[in-house]
Amino acid sequence: MPYIVACTGGIGSGKSTIANIFAKFNINVIDADVIAYKLVKPGSCVLKAIINRYGNDILTKQGTLFRSRLREIIFQDKKERYWLNNILHPLINIQTQNLKKIAKSPYILWVVPLLIENKLQHQANRILVINIDKATQLKRVQIRDNVTLAQVEKIIEIQATHQQRINFADDIINNIGKLENTFLQVFKLHQFYLKLAKTKQD
Repeated sequence: MPYIVACTGGIGSGKSTIANIFAKFNINVIDADVIAYKLVKPGSCVLKAIINRYGNDILTKQGTLFRSRLREIIFQDKKERYWLNNILHPLINIQTQNLKKIAKSPYILWVVPLLIENKLQHQANRILVINIDKATQLKRVQIRDNVTLAQVEKIIEIQATHQQRINFADDIINNIGKLENTFLQVFKLHQFYLKLAKTKQD
């Protein structure tokens, strides 16, 4: 099994941006959100289960999942959130394990937004936390997802706190300021992870 670096951070922290930079260095990226996105594509068993529970109003006019509507439901009702997680998480885990087995790069970047919340940190050799100031985080998510400030704060409220993530962090990227600065941080960590992965193999 390759050396595994788990990358986590709060909503809007820039996990996808970080993952894309690692991918430029030919590192295999396994992203839990990307897997989840594919699991609810039209015609999938998961989407059918969601429709059975919430009706056709949970779909857009194009027949795809109305993500903002589902998000509103699950972040307002803990019971509904548990229901969805119980369907998605086992399937995400199966696909994650399969992707780990076929990975070819010296190490894997495993992007898991809820790494700490779901107590998955033991499955990684190293934990990378993405740090961002709250004001930037709130603004970024509001624009990206077209949601209200209250909705963003609700999501942040049920996620692990910044300090909880930091407590588990081996490495931290401060995703604040210019992209060039973030790129440099990723490059330095990439070189470091290559050495760690080689040591593990030896």
